Amino acid sequence: MSAIDLEYRNTLGNTAFCYAVTTGIVEIARVMVEHNSRLPDIKGSDAISPLQMAVLLGHKDMVLYLFDVTDYNKLTDVDRIELLTSSIESDLYDVAFHILHKDKTLALCRNAKQETALHSLARKPLKAFEDGRNVSWKGFIKLWRSHSQEQVTKEPPIAIKLVKELWEEVIKQDDQNISNIIGHPWRLLFVAAEIGNVEFLKTLILSYPDIIWKVNEKNHSLFHVGVSYRHENIFKMIHEVGAIKDLIAAYNEPITRNNMLHLAAQQAPSQRLNCVSGAALQMQHELLWFEIVKKIVQPQYAIATNHNGETPEALFTKEHEDLRAKGEEWMKTTANSCTLVATLIATVDFTATFTLPGGTKSNGSPVLMENATFILFSISNAISLFASSASILMFLSILTSRYAERDFLKSLPRKLVIGLICLFVSISSMMVAFMAIFLITFREGETWVPVSVSLCAFVPMILYGWQEYPLMLDIIRSIYSSQTLFENSGKPILSWRT
Repeated sequence: MSAIDLEYRNTLGNTAFCYAVTTGIVEIARVMVEHNSRLPDIKGSDAISPLQMAVLLGHKDMVLYLFDVTDYNKLTDVDRIELLTSSIESDLYDVAFHILHKDKTLALCRNAKQETALHSLARKPLKAFEDGRNVSWKGFIKLWRSHSQEQVTKEPPIAIKLVKELWEEVIKQDDQNISNIIGHPWRLLFVAAEIGNVEFLKTLILSYPDIIWKVNEKNHSLFHVGVSYRHENIFKMIHEVGAIKDLIAAYNEPITRNNMLHLAAQQAPSQRLNCVSGAALQMQHELLWFEIVKKIVQPQYAIATNHNGETPEALFTKEHEDLRAKGEEWMKTTANSCTLVATLIATVDFTATFTLPGGTKSNGSPVLMENATFILFSISNAISLFASSASILMFLSILTSRYAERDFLKSLPRKLVIGLICLFVSISSMMVAFMAIFLITFREGETWVPVSVSLCAFVPMILYGWQEYPLMLDIIRSIYSSQTLFENSGKPILSWRT
């Protein structure tokens, strides 16, 4: 095949090179370019260049190769802005950074959707600004311990650097142009707040503090949106803006007259509510939000009424009646099931107390009193009995609760976690007692038999921990850790202009 043949297009307008690019195999593209160096500059269907095809498909290696062989000067301004926004949407932030450095004016350009590069970054998930770090509970302790050191030595993620570069170009404009850029075709500030892009917003605020005064069509600031969508990191920035937080917290909707506390009283969007497992814990999280926001607003707003004559307290009760009922049902179902299990364990333990292995002497003392394994059995059985009894009391306390709204904040979750922990201790102790009995019974035979069977007793403990650990972790985190999410970091995010 000659070099000219490689430039032929099919009925769709694509060359063979376009299809090679879509495979992501760089070697194929390299061989074709060696035969015809013009191929990277020949556009395919819909006037899309091979480079943009690779970007849209997320083939990073192919993109890096095509950058070296494509004549960038032949790309139009439309091609370049589409390339920049497509790179961001495909999570190729280093590619987008490279494109921007070639032409800083692209920061102000709009693509076919009339969106700038900042618009594309505003709606990216928060993980894009965390440099791919794992922030799940498994890595939480390690991340926390190394956080201070990382703040000093770690380079900011490439996405943050890209935001800074773009924003530096935007704020060179006058205030009217800035408002137009970030407000059209949609208000990128509030979209970023809705999805919780706190690092994106902080980057903008640091260079242009006036952003905190911006409001949407409902007269909501960024902090109001943070409350509505239950983003702790967005809302707690209100502590870091100084005394003006009282002014911002006083904003309310002109039509409904809902203030910030009314927004906290409304039920969270389902996608945010479902981040917490179980209706009871969801209710607890909603109550926590309401109490935290209540501390921020001035006292008069806590009793202010909206256009329906509802105070925030009344609105919270109305909005969360169904969730409270579901939480009550969830608590009762869980408590009933656990009570049954704890009762069975207590019955077995109590019976075992009067049917001692090895029997008793004529004076009533156990025959195996001096045996170490027997002592292990006795202690384990006693612990299991006491733990199961305590578990029963906790679950009975849950079943007889009033299930008032405030009970879901601390009382019910605390009782549930204590009951589950006691139940786990009772199951574990009962299995240890079983192992001890088995070892005593088969102490005269082959050693491997009682040891092998005894090891199987660990299976129920492992299964219980595997099944219930996530729930217990959620409960403990809800009770003791959730409030720290709203704490003031003590580090102001604003560099006030004089």
